[in-house]
Amino acid sequence: MAKQKPPSNPQADLMRQMQRMQQNMADAQAALETETVEGSAGGGVVKATVTGTGELRAVAIDPAVVDPEDVEMLEDLVVAAVTEALRGVQELQARSMGSMTGGLDLGSLGGLLG
Repeated sequence: MAKQKPPSNPQADLMRQMQRMQQNMADAQAALETETVEGSAGGGVVKATVTGTGELRAVAIDPAVVDPEDVEMLEDLVVAAVTEALRGVQELQARSMGSMTGGLDLGSLGGLLG
């Protein structure tokens, strides 16, 4: 007589699947911490480096662009470089998390998963 397989428990299966997904997401988050994205503005005279988790790590400014008479332009370049870097981080995060969620947009959950 063949040994019968115990009946499947859908709730337990779902919990295991969610735990695996949660671990995969934690692993992806840890990997993002080691990634960096650089944004630049003004043809590269201002550069911003941001980690994959969105932490601003560095701003580099070419001394040739520093004009004490036009501080506003420099401020605009810094904002543009940081914005570009953050946009790159969002793309990196979407690629990283999207591979685990099968492309499912979890952003609508309002941060409930992390």
